[in-house]
Amino acid sequence: MTPHRTWTSLRLAFVAATLAATSTGAALAADTYPSKPIRWVVPYAAGGGSDFLARTIGQGLSAKVGQPVVVDNKPGGNTAIGATETARAAADGYTVLSADNGTLVFNPALYKTLSYQPKDLAPVTLLGRFPMILVVGPGSTAHTVQEFIAQTKAKPGGINYGSAGAGSPHHLAMELLKVEAGLTMTHAPYRGAAPALSDVAAGQIPAMMVDFAAGAGFIKGGKVRPLAVANATRLPQLPDVPTFAEVGYKNVEAAALVGMVVPAATSPDVIATLNRQVVAALKEPGVNRRLVDFGVEPVGNSPQQFSDLLRSETARWQKLIRDLKITLD
Repeated sequence: MTPHRTWTSLRLAFVAATLAATSTGAALAADTYPSKPIRWVVPYAAGGGSDFLARTIGQGLSAKVGQPVVVDNKPGGNTAIGATETARAAADGYTVLSADNGTLVFNPALYKTLSYQPKDLAPVTLLGRFPMILVVGPGSTAHTVQEFIAQTKAKPGGINYGSAGAGSPHHLAMELLKVEAGLTMTHAPYRGAAPALSDVAAGQIPAMMVDFAAGAGFIKGGKVRPLAVANATRLPQLPDVPTFAEVGYKNVEAAALVGMVVPAATSPDVIATLNRQVVAALKEPGVNRRLVDFGVEPVGNSPQQFSDLLRSETARWQKLIRDLKITLD
């Protein structure tokens, strides 16, 4: 054998051995994952719905994997700060992010420039849905969706509606209703759902879309009146409140979707392991009940199912944002 052929053979053998070692190392890493604490980034301040979701599931996940799950709140930038930090983290499964449809669907259409892109993050599972509910103040003479729409049409442009913030699911859900029902209303964005609800309850603004988790206290206390839910089915917490489909607006479905994602380069084996453990935690009766009572519809699907959902949601909502020329730049 010539020296050249000998060198070539040795090099190929080295490459093959290296690849085998790398593959074995990746498999062992997946087999032993997790072997240290998991950091769960929440891109909102403590105390909100996403924070509650992460902390509740995190407790169940910690019990499943035998490692601490540490929630790290990183609010700001319409979730961009937490999303960017997660996208740039080590792709080893030890940094995960609560990512909602603002992070993964709305922001790329609302902003001309972003410090991250959804492709920088890999789906693990959809954790839960926060369906939207149309509510009015207790002094409103509208007791049904039909009455609300008729009154709004009688005053084109003369009725304001509140939201938890520009670009939020609450904002875009009302924009969807406006399109489907042919309404002209003026958006009054607030810094969170609570101050907007307070003004609806006080009669300062007539209406808003809100999720049950944020609005439960106001709804149960009679401070605001629910007219319809933007969901395929009625909510168990509000069995007497119809869906929009029941009153003739089948396309008015909207929810805050909150899922778990990891850096895009994370090993599929690690993602699969994380998915199994998170879904198992979601199915624990105690965890599931706490989420439902809070106003969350627990899900827990596969990475592929979550990816498919994001694809369809992106097509639907980004078209609405472009058609209405909504921008936050």
